[in-house]
Amino acid sequence: MAAIIREEPAPLNIPPKLSEIVMRCLRKPPAGRFQTMAEVMAALEQSSVAGREGVKPLEQQPSIAVLPFANMSADKDQEYFSDGLAEEIINALAQIPGLKVTARTSAFAFRGKEQDISKIAEALKVRTILEGSVRKSGNRIRITAQLINAADGYHIWSQRYDREMADVFAIQDEISQAITRELQLKLSPEAVPPRRYEPKIPAWEAYLKGRYHLDRLTPESRERSRIYIEDAIALDPAFGLAHALRSRYFVQLADWGDLSAHEAMPQARAAAKKALEVEPSLPEAHAMLGWVAGLYDYDWKEAGLQFRLAVAHEPVSPMTRTLYGYFYLARIGRFNEAIGELEQALLQDPMNVLVRSHFAICLQATRRNADASRQIRQILDLDENFWFGHAQLAINSFLQEMLAEAVTAARKAYSLAAWNVNTAGLLAGLLALNGESGAAEELLRKLEPGDAYGAPIGLATYCLIRGDTDGAAKWMHKAIEQRHGWVSHMLNGAFNDMWGSSPRRGELLKAINVPEGM
Repeated sequence: MAAIIREEPAPLNIPPKLSEIVMRCLRKPPAGRFQTMAEVMAALEQSSVAGREGVKPLEQQPSIAVLPFANMSADKDQEYFSDGLAEEIINALAQIPGLKVTARTSAFAFRGKEQDISKIAEALKVRTILEGSVRKSGNRIRITAQLINAADGYHIWSQRYDREMADVFAIQDEISQAITRELQLKLSPEAVPPRRYEPKIPAWEAYLKGRYHLDRLTPESRERSRIYIEDAIALDPAFGLAHALRSRYFVQLADWGDLSAHEAMPQARAAAKKALEVEPSLPEAHAMLGWVAGLYDYDWKEAGLQFRLAVAHEPVSPMTRTLYGYFYLARIGRFNEAIGELEQALLQDPMNVLVRSHFAICLQATRRNADASRQIRQILDLDENFWFGHAQLAINSFLQEMLAEAVTAARKAYSLAAWNVNTAGLLAGLLALNGESGAAEELLRKLEPGDAYGAPIGLATYCLIRGDTDGAAKWMHKAIEQRHGWVSHMLNGAFNDMWGSSPRRGELLKAINVPEGM
């Protein structure tokens, strides 16, 4: 009876759309459920899994993972190009109705690992694997590609392409078409999406380099990415994805504390709007505008509009779906809907530790602590040096009153990401509770006087761990003035329980325009 009142049901091993309907039927507040059986029937009829003939179970659907292409060029720095080629093929295959395509992050997790193809396919839950190599010399490229049946390891198809660089987009199309043919997929004319803009080749190469370095998530790589992104835009101003990447660059600067939000976010907004000027309806640009509207302007209505535009048309990339689920739905308290989006993202990208981390946070917010713990263990199994996973483990252990385990996990998180103010505040708070006041004060001195961008978030974390909600609220108001992107994160998820019955959380939610109780 206590579980019925307080806990969310365990997830069902069924397709996400059907799971979403079942979970809505089981929501705690009556207003959140379907109001009539007619609504239930309508939802079932709209669901892609409800009574349709010819819909195959997931494990029977044609499915593929594209592994990172090996860089066979003399210049080992050409890895950005081989990675970019593989990712463009992933994007092209994702447009094919009826084909399940593993996202880049999960497929690329096997880079440099000597593993049997069948084991990779089993981990990614796919039936076929595409692997290949790229050799680039001047304006000439040689690309080899092999499509492999994971069940027996035999080649289904292979091909070698010796072409000029100018033909690279045509080669991507040829590979996608060959895979479609070999897997015997049928494309109806109305199902074929419009082609994306094909940029000038030098601009495309600069874009690939910029994205490659931005994804490495270090201050040094971010600076390198900026140079390449600006080159891509200068070489082809009509290349919308380059402008969208510039927007993501500025968002990342603010999120990781390299630049204040007041400096970074207006530039992120301008770059996203420019992307839409040259390529209307670009999902990546709408997602960035949604991020800025919600986490900087606290305009959640506009954020919802932009994110809905970002996910309006299939296929939706797992990263766009994650941004919509975690940085919009979860931030305004719609955790069950966020969980549905993140579950779908994980079906496409099961080895993405960041997506799984956001999923664990939403599970904690719905009191599914055991499920959250399992997700955190999976995260650290996938990447034992992922600092955010250790920080989550520390918070999860703290909430379960396992202080020693929490301190150990927080130490590990801080050792991996001492630059992150939240890890410093988390460890300082846990050390203070553990009687290590001297070590706690030494950490706090790194956050004083609290005026630096991001410092209020670390100090608010310290106060919350110690149960000082008034002190936490004081620092949170300063973080709101700074428009730090972690503000709404600190008012939801696992942190929600730390506020207890304090009215301060309601005041802060009102300050960022989120109605209390959402």
